[in-house]
Order: sequence, then structure tokens, then C-alpha cells
Amino acid sequence: METGTTQEKITLAFINDKSPILDLICNELLTSGIEVLFRSENIEVALSKLSALKEIPKVCIIDLDFYDKNVLTKLQELRTQYPTIELIGHSEIDDEKIGRALLDIGFSSYLLVGSDIVDFKKAIFNV
Repeated sequence: METGTTQEKITLAFINDKSPILDLICNELLTSGIEVLFRSENIEVALSKLSALKEIPKVCIIDLDFYDKNVLTKLQELRTQYPTIELIGHSEIDDEKIGRALLDIGFSSYLLVGSDIVDFKKAIFNV
């Protein structure tokens, strides 16, 4: 029988459309010991990569592209297929209506552009 506490390994996935901000955040998280299972440019590619994994990530950070009119539908598909992944949104849009829509889908957190590595770590460890 094992005793004591072991820290649970945190695994991440990033969905971002060539965001240099999230690229920097991802690199900083890697150097702090958080494992990034994959990075993809869009939700469709992410769904394909997720289906090929033996272990799904605990957290998925998504750079939200609200200029894509189908983004909420795609996010709902991701949530439906992988309900155990904690979703953290990242966007420049600070809008209560968007925030409510993301909460309805099941997002755990929402970070605005300008959030630093400390904000990302807080969001990741709080979920």
C-alpha cells in the first residue's frame, strides 16, 4: 500500500492559430516541468490528435478565434467528445456575453491577452 502524497502530473494541450504569445507561454510552461502533449493550430486538428493519444491532457489552453463564426459549435464538439479536459480560454475579447457562453460550454477559466506566465500557472493549478 502506498502512503504519502504524490503530486499529480499536469499535462497540457495548446490550440492556437500561430499565436506568438501562446508560443512563449507554452515554452515557459515546458521549462517549469509541465508536460505539453501536443500543440495544434485549430480545433479540428486537435480533435484528430486527441483521438490518437493513449492519455488525454488534463488541461487544454485554447486561443479563441471569435472571427470564426463556428467557433462556439467547434468548442461544444470538443467539450462533448472530451468532457474531462479542463478548458482554459485565451482571447483579447473582454465581453460578458462571450464569458457566459464559454461557461455554458464548460470552460474553467478565461485569460485575456496580456496575461503572463503567473496568470497561466494559477489558472492551470486551480483547475
